[in-house]
Amino acid sequence: MFNHIRADFATYQQDWTAQGFWVMLVYRFGRWRYQINNALFRKLCSFVYKFLYKLVQILTGIEFPCEVEIGEGFVIDHFGGIVVSGYAKFGHHCRIRNGVVVGLKNIEDPCAPVFGDYVDIGAGAKILGNIKIGNHVTIGANAVVLCDVPDNSIAVGVPAKIKSKKTILVE
Repeated sequence: MFNHIRADFATYQQDWTAQGFWVMLVYRFGRWRYQINNALFRKLCSFVYKFLYKLVQILTGIEFPCEVEIGEGFVIDHFGGIVVSGYAKFGHHCRIRNGVVVGLKNIEDPCAPVFGDYVDIGAGAKILGNIKIGNHVTIGANAVVLCDVPDNSIAVGVPAKIKSKKTILVE
């Protein structure tokens, strides 16, 4: 847990006041409590986690349960209005901004998006359903993504249209 917290602290440029870092602290504690073998101590830690989770949710406007799987370098850039389903999975070096919703498309289908590495999600974007987002993908602000997005693409609009990124080689 402490190694992850140190890495998160470095990711947030050692800024204790970053609200995304607060969320990550509670997230790391929530994940860590699953490793506790003593049932009584685990229940106590679960109570503490639930209290801290709700406190951080109220203070930051970010709902980020410990069941979400994330890779290293995960960043919550701006606080407020962020809701992430516990079924979601993020690769390495993903970034989300304010107003982002990552979750279920239908309540009957408890499957949330799976993100690759280096995904940048713009403010207000909604990514819903059992979809896969590839590596090096940019999701534009306010985009509503309901379908798979291949590697090296941009998703923009409502509903999102997928466009390939143009590679510019500078010599």
